[in-house]
Amino acid sequence: MAMELKQHLKMTQQLRMTPQLQQAIKLLQLSRMELANLVAQEMVENPALEELSDHYELPTGDIPELNGQPRVETEKPEPKPIESVQDAIAEGERKIDEKPGADEMEQWQAYLENSSTLPSNNYKGMNEDLPGLEATLTKGDDLNDHLTWQLNMTHLTDDERLVAMVIIGNIDEDGYLVASLEEIAEQAECEVDFVAEVLEIIHEEFDPPGVGARDLRECLLLQAAQLFSHDNPIFAVIEDHIPNLEKKRYDSIARDLSLSMDEVIDAARRISKLNPKPGRMFQTESPQYITPDIYVHKIGNDYVAVINDDGVPKLKVSNFYRDALTGGDGSEARRYIQEKVKSAAWLIQSIYRRQRTIIKVTDSILKFQRDFFDMGIDHLKPLVLRDVADDIGMHESTISRVTTNKYVHTPQGIFELKFFFNSSISKVHGEDIASEAVKTTIKKIIDAENPKKPLSDSRIVQMLHDDHNIDIARRTVAKYREMLGILSSNKRKRLF
Repeated sequence: MAMELKQHLKMTQQLRMTPQLQQAIKLLQLSRMELANLVAQEMVENPALEELSDHYELPTGDIPELNGQPRVETEKPEPKPIESVQDAIAEGERKIDEKPGADEMEQWQAYLENSSTLPSNNYKGMNEDLPGLEATLTKGDDLNDHLTWQLNMTHLTDDERLVAMVIIGNIDEDGYLVASLEEIAEQAECEVDFVAEVLEIIHEEFDPPGVGARDLRECLLLQAAQLFSHDNPIFAVIEDHIPNLEKKRYDSIARDLSLSMDEVIDAARRISKLNPKPGRMFQTESPQYITPDIYVHKIGNDYVAVINDDGVPKLKVSNFYRDALTGGDGSEARRYIQEKVKSAAWLIQSIYRRQRTIIKVTDSILKFQRDFFDMGIDHLKPLVLRDVADDIGMHESTISRVTTNKYVHTPQGIFELKFFFNSSISKVHGEDIASEAVKTTIKKIIDAENPKKPLSDSRIVQMLHDDHNIDIARRTVAKYREMLGILSSNKRKRLF
């Protein structure tokens, strides 16, 4: 078969994502804190980006202007302000130089001198009111620190101290030993029996009680040993009947241990006061508070959505670098400045469009979920991404990105934007209700039940049908109950 080279013309359509489009899509799905971190990083890497001063007026057009206040010269007329990067580049092509004959190095030196306005560290009085070092500590002792401190206060031999350090290093945040005695012996290069002896010292002398246990049974037994006498039936219940205790099968425990029901209930009540995770009291992680990305305020009879831009610098293109495009030739430095100015302009434009898109999506949600904002979660309506996408003329994927990791502060509380999108459940009379509203109704029913006679899932189904006109299956109730973190009826039952 002969081989030959040929040329063909072929027309195809391809979707190519420009770097600017990729940046815009990335900004859409960022939370407020992530956006603040990205802007801070860009300001470090791009010298053409500057933060707006407090008196600077934000642009109101479709695309934000890139120039600050025009510079006024006293010896010549006010220059024509440059409205965009394209104008600045065109101005540079015309070779307009505001300072003909000025030396480039002198201009840089003057700029740096004028920009050096920060006070030095030797400023008088700067360090007078600073707190002491001990007042700046924000991290408390964790479980490992607490156990190490006790180890240093205990009279042990060097070999015992070495093994104890290895044991402490293998205790997790709940206080349980996660390594076997054999593994610890291998790490400490000693015998397994010697590791068991050191572990027993930790069990008997170290705080909190139960630390270093290898399972729940051993943890509870160690705590019970410090509180009760060894002839107490609590030890037999913990030793052999933790599964029955969890499922509240008190009759099986009483029958197997030949105890009365009152004795079993008293033992279960005392065991419930023990700590199954003794290390949790030494957790040092600070709570993470949600800062909303959007605020919804009620003004009269209308709701207004406002972007929360606290902590996110308001940006503009540096006047210095913008003006640098108006002079000079096609040098490498000028091309570098042009690239950075364009990058800064795209970032500002992408942030502006991101904020405008978030406001559009929030306004659309306000329109669909007006009853929720007026009367609460019981009046939440079914809503899907397509409804909002069709309402504002955008794609569903864009709505999904906008509502990801975004929180809104409303008169009803703080919610994630995705909270407002729910599947529909048909009511008895043909109306639809949101799944979140059904979950809230189930939670209210369970909260009002008698803890000694908890409601079964089948009974909840019947109550939803009779009292709330909601018709769902028992397995749906079980699914929603598990999503709410609520135990089954036999585990919710209380006898004391």
